[in-house]
Amino acid sequence: MNDRDLIDLLNDLIETSKDGEYGFTKCAERANAPALKETLQRRAADCARGAAELQTLVVQYGGKPEDSGTAMGALHRGWVSVKDVLSGNSDHAVLAECERGEDAALARYRKALREELPADVRQVLERQMTGVQANHDQIKALRDSTPA
Repeated sequence: MNDRDLIDLLNDLIETSKDGEYGFTKCAERANAPALKETLQRRAADCARGAAELQTLVVQYGGKPEDSGTAMGALHRGWVSVKDVLSGNSDHAVLAECERGEDAALARYRKALREELPADVRQVLERQMTGVQANHDQIKALRDSTPA
């Protein structure tokens, strides 16, 4: 993989991380349970740290890092807002939306890790994907244990 393709791949993952940060932040604002709000805020902070780490890699490889999310992420956040109004803003609905976002993030990381990557980049992406998987599993467990 040449540096330009690598920078594009990393910028896609930065956008994914920013989508996660914004999505978790919005969901934290809509959550009712204080413990859930705190959990979602921590997940948003994790996503922000992941994006910053990827931005550093983009600069290392001579690129200009993305600093915002994707158009699809913005649409998803818009849908979360509309769905909240219609669903009564339940914690179960908020968690279901978070899980949907984490499903998308996992798919993007899996796709990226199928590429031929420099060892330093692969190490970062594997570690970050482990974190995305842990977020997904935690959100799913919370959703499954929260009344609809």
